[in-house]
Amino acid sequence: MELSTLALFVPACFALNMAPGPNNLLSISNATRYGFRQACTAGAGRLLAFGGMIALASAGLAAVLHTSELLFYGIKTVGAAYLFYLAFQLWRAVPGGHEEAAAPAAGLMQLARQEFLVAAGNPKAILIFTAFLPQFVHPAQPMAPQFAVLGALFLALEMAAIAIYSWMGTHLRRWFAQPRGKRIFNRSCAGLLASAGLGLLLSRRA
Repeated sequence: MELSTLALFVPACFALNMAPGPNNLLSISNATRYGFRQACTAGAGRLLAFGGMIALASAGLAAVLHTSELLFYGIKTVGAAYLFYLAFQLWRAVPGGHEEAAAPAAGLMQLARQEFLVAAGNPKAILIFTAFLPQFVHPAQPMAPQFAVLGALFLALEMAAIAIYSWMGTHLRRWFAQPRGKRIFNRSCAGLLASAGLGLLLSRRA
């Protein structure tokens, strides 16, 4: 691919990666509860979901979401319901002391699964890949290699976003060291996740 195209793609893509959303909010929340390393590692679930969506977009299968209203709203409803579930769990979570900083070994898979389900449950994400990535694909060149390069760059920048939001979460953990502060933070995150779920329910197809 031409360097001029990549020079336009990288900053635009990174702005998209850094936009506040349910997954980035999860990275902050996980980092405050389990630490930087756990939150970053759990982000692999998000990368797996996004990687699958990029593969679908490159194969042209994302067009199904544009044409099938039932499938789109079905995925959207399930995704919103899961966000509401996470919001409920955070709202009723009982804040503990410093001993909760380390998560048990089984918790890592659970966190990665949360990241995956939140990303996979948002049909708007695959529509973003369908509308955003093709803008940087040259129609006269083979499509698959271009999608591979753009997809790899997207995932690399997403990893950077995960690390940045997780780093923010570790600093928030220092600020909310007391149980009252943790309760306020958990319930703030719960409210934002519920708002994201409501926004997902009210969203329309692009």
